[in-house]
Amino acid sequence: MEFLRKNGFFILALAFIAVLYLFPSVKLKLKDLFFPVAAIENAITLNDEDYNIELKGINVPNTNLKALKGNKLVLLNFWGTWCPPCREEWPTIEKLYEGRKDKIDFVLIAMQDKEEDVIAFIKKNNYTAPVYIAESPITKNVLPKVFPTTFLLDKNGRILLKEEGTKDWNSKSVNAFIDNVTQ
Repeated sequence: MEFLRKNGFFILALAFIAVLYLFPSVKLKLKDLFFPVAAIENAITLNDEDYNIELKGINVPNTNLKALKGNKLVLLNFWGTWCPPCREEWPTIEKLYEGRKDKIDFVLIAMQDKEEDVIAFIKKNNYTAPVYIAESPITKNVLPKVFPTTFLLDKNGRILLKEEGTKDWNSKSVNAFIDNVTQ
């Protein structure tokens, strides 16, 4: 009993860390609760060069990212099948895609991946969100430093949101943010 009294805080902290590690969904919920959608990055707008990315469609036709500029919001996500945090957030992106594909163009770019691995991943999980592989260089303004990295861009290329790391993309705060910027 004396041991528990002296070490109770450390035991609770260790249990909390274990829960976060063993149950990624808890980590996502806490992150969304304490770190809601980031503020709009007002001054940063992608230019035409940043948008000029040739995209080979995996489950959709080939395109160039610049073809999507000016139409709708663009959710631009850089991920990889080799990346555990990327795989962790995929179900939330898929749910957001199912509910918001009419208001948002989704562009999920698999990076540092073999095409056959990407195809196997989306088939295994029955994902339908548009997946691409970049076939041209990506400018430093867009090229991610960590995976996953996600941008939410307005019609003019202004970065409304940039998230480095895993996020619950179908949370109430993300959906409310999308509703606010699409009205």
